[in-house]
Amino acid sequence: MRPNTLIVGVACALGAGLVWGLVFIVPLMLIDYPPMLLSVGRYLAFGLIALPLALRDWPRLRRLDRQDWLRALELALVGNLLYYGLLAAAIQLADAPLPTVLIGTLPIVIAVCSNLGDKALAWRRLLPSLLVIGCGIVLVNRQEMLRLDASRELGDYLAGGALALGAVACWTWYPIRNARWLQQRPQLASGTWATAQGLATLPLALAGFLALSLWQAPLPGFDWPLGPAPGSFIGLMLTLGLLASWLGTLLWNRASKLLPTTLSGQLIVFETLAALAYAFWWRGKAPGSVTLIGVGLLVAGVMLGMRSFRRG
Repeated sequence: MRPNTLIVGVACALGAGLVWGLVFIVPLMLIDYPPMLLSVGRYLAFGLIALPLALRDWPRLRRLDRQDWLRALELALVGNLLYYGLLAAAIQLADAPLPTVLIGTLPIVIAVCSNLGDKALAWRRLLPSLLVIGCGIVLVNRQEMLRLDASRELGDYLAGGALALGAVACWTWYPIRNARWLQQRPQLASGTWATAQGLATLPLALAGFLALSLWQAPLPGFDWPLGPAPGSFIGLMLTLGLLASWLGTLLWNRASKLLPTTLSGQLIVFETLAALAYAFWWRGKAPGSVTLIGVGLLVAGVMLGMRSFRRG
């Protein structure tokens, strides 16, 4: 792989991770809001933001065929709404630590599944970086596992864990499917494809919002749908829609076109690192030594992965 291509691809994945990390801090900033409302609100904002962007990009969007729009709808359903719906339900059942740890395995799961199909790199070259990233994930999430709530039933943990594994499956499928579609269509611009996914998300998010309104509108003490801080809610949803959804998708599309999926899958650790940094900033406390060692291993694993592909 050419060094310039590798650097640009990794930079795009880093940018995507930085904006995706916002998704984990916003629920802390809107602690009184139901998780499903935050999920639907984010994707409703994504779809609405895509409308004016589509006007600007209309000449290229018109060139998309029926298969492109069906694929955008499929990716929006599985990689956006279904993934976050399963994750939110898992957190409600089993609390945050267990689902967070399971979701943290995504860089390894995506890299392994992608390499099984593409054989982009010999396993002897791939395994060292995956082992280092795995050790980093264990250390970073060690503190989370210590926070497991002993008062919860075993059945809640089993059901929550199963839902979180479903979320892992959704977001293992999404980047592999998305990358293959883009790599088969080099003429398809990353921004155009991000806008197309936003447009495909809009009707799904509207349907989800209507269903949620019928189900959760009678919540006692909650002023549906804008809640106790309407200005903050609308502003943060628009921020997530523009940055975490549209810009993050654009950057990830670009990385997916430039890099083998086996490598880009490992680079999802940037999202974990960004989420950690934002969470510690929000709490106003520094990470412990074990967490810092885990962060160092994650960065070292990414460097090993990049080095393996550059040599390959």
